[in-house]
Amino acid sequence: MAVSNPFVLSTPSLLYALDLAGTFVFALSGGMAAVKHRLDLFGVLVLSFAAANTGGITRDLLIGAVPPGAVSDWHYLGVSVLAGLLTFRFPSRIREDWSPVLLFDAAGLALFAVTGAGKALAHGLNPVMATLLGMLTGIGGGMARDVLLSRVPAVLRADLYAVAALAGAAVVVGASALQLPAVPSALAGAGLCFGLRVLAMKHGWQLPVAAPADPPPGKD
Repeated sequence: MAVSNPFVLSTPSLLYALDLAGTFVFALSGGMAAVKHRLDLFGVLVLSFAAANTGGITRDLLIGAVPPGAVSDWHYLGVSVLAGLLTFRFPSRIREDWSPVLLFDAAGLALFAVTGAGKALAHGLNPVMATLLGMLTGIGGGMARDVLLSRVPAVLRADLYAVAALAGAAVVVGASALQLPAVPSALAGAGLCFGLRVLAMKHGWQLPVAAPADPPPGKD
């Protein structure tokens, strides 16, 4: 059930624009990761779609917005295919640090974190669950991309990945509770998420990492 609070990030045109923008940049990250792993054209397009839409599909299924937007609206498929074709036709040179994949991924993470939280609020979820769903929307595409490439998902190992998405979603939810304007709140949340992720990549910020268990006595 949609809420009537005008300060909730529920303006259809705003959510739609941010969702498509997040779809495009996440599709770029998926396509460029596919190019880096020398996948063929079909593989690039599949990875672009998976990276761009898995988080949004998961979000929509959990809040009961069915069929999910990525399935019912051809624009999501079109944006994903366009990004995949661009990365296949004009592949950027992948660098070890500050690669386009990581920057596009950070941008997609930020946009999807705020749209996920906003859409959850618009469907009547409580603030805690709306924040968590915003984080899930942000990390879902990156997880799908990494799993398809047989890599440990970045959310389990990267510098402040899920935490950055959680912070961006929390800004949107907190602003809604305080009845602050939706557009500046969304931009602030996306900016915080993107900034945290980029700074974490630059400075190596991360949560504590689990230490391997000591081997039993007498074994290497």
